[in-house]
Amino acid sequence: MDYNSIYKKVEAHVTNLFERMANPKLVYHNLQHTLKVVARTKEIAGHYHLIENDMLALVVAAWFHDTGYLFDEIALHEEKSVQLMNEFASSVIADTDILKNIEELILSTKPSAKPVNLLQQILVDADCYHFGTKELEATNKQVFDEFVSRNGHMSKRDWDKQTVKMLENHHYYTSYSKELLNDRKKKNIKKLKKNIEEQPEEAPAPATDKESIKAANNLTTKGIQTMLRLTSENHMRLSDMADGKANILISVNAIIISVILSVLMRRLQEDAYLTVPTIIFLSSSVCTIVVAILATRPKVSVGRFSEEDIDTKKTNLLFFGNFYKCTQEEYEKAMSKMMVDSEYLYGSLIKDIYQLGVVLARKYRLIRWAYNIFMFGIILSVIAFAFAVIVSNSASGSITGPQGSPL
Repeated sequence: MDYNSIYKKVEAHVTNLFERMANPKLVYHNLQHTLKVVARTKEIAGHYHLIENDMLALVVAAWFHDTGYLFDEIALHEEKSVQLMNEFASSVIADTDILKNIEELILSTKPSAKPVNLLQQILVDADCYHFGTKELEATNKQVFDEFVSRNGHMSKRDWDKQTVKMLENHHYYTSYSKELLNDRKKKNIKKLKKNIEEQPEEAPAPATDKESIKAANNLTTKGIQTMLRLTSENHMRLSDMADGKANILISVNAIIISVILSVLMRRLQEDAYLTVPTIIFLSSSVCTIVVAILATRPKVSVGRFSEEDIDTKKTNLLFFGNFYKCTQEEYEKAMSKMMVDSEYLYGSLIKDIYQLGVVLARKYRLIRWAYNIFMFGIILSVIAFAFAVIVSNSASGSITGPQGSPL
């Protein structure tokens, strides 16, 4: 494996990505920050004896770890970074174990994650390296400006309070970082606390047009989510009701058939005039059961999807019939792509509701047919039995024959 060639290709690709997707709002999470994290990753890793494959995974993860910020879903930027890494790195790195290692390294930079091995500890320490340097004041201002540009107003005092809380809860993992950076981090915390004491309390800022628009957008999003959830729940309840109706028809007609076969069939040799009514009754019950079973019989699809289906957003990953033959890794990768793409996610929900509606329409149509068959079968059977008894009694010249009425 040509490691130097891979390093150069990854560096060129990520640099081009940041330059091509440059976002003026990204005051901190930009190419300059990525370059520093890569350099600090190499610095910390240099104090440990890492094999080439581990070093490759570590450096590639450092390059890609914040590329997800170039897109809108900031809360899931690590998953988006993993997606971007896989789309490129899989073409230059053939070893799937290395790719899996890179994924885990990128996801370890989540604030809620805890590094579980030395490589993850190195990357997390490199990402938070500035906490223990003189750069913290400048980088903290950059992160604050970036937050305000994306989320609206926040007082500097409140921001510094959050920063102090974060720094006090943070700790470095590698022995190298602890020895080098802990003392300066403590000084930074003291300085921030002093700044907070000197800063006056700010009056709450009135909502700006931007904040009002954002609040309205959030309200609209919640309304859409509620609508989709309620629609899905209603469809599921309707499906359960249809299954219950079909189950009633199957149970009742199964009892009718068992009674006909065990009791009435034995009398046909003596009471031949009951043959036609019995056949009508038996046939209607059998037909009702068949149609009811067809209404509830599940239809299984192919159970696989292709990479092209995901890229073109044609596959609904929310329905098990589209993925049950795929591997867990394939499904997780596809779901990660869908989760960071709100258009794909909502499109899948809408498609799932539509497909469930189509299934419901077929199910209720067959249930209606089954009830009609059962109803008309009962009516015809009763008429046929009555007619057969009348004809038989007329032929024998008595209202009640010697065998008695079968009804």
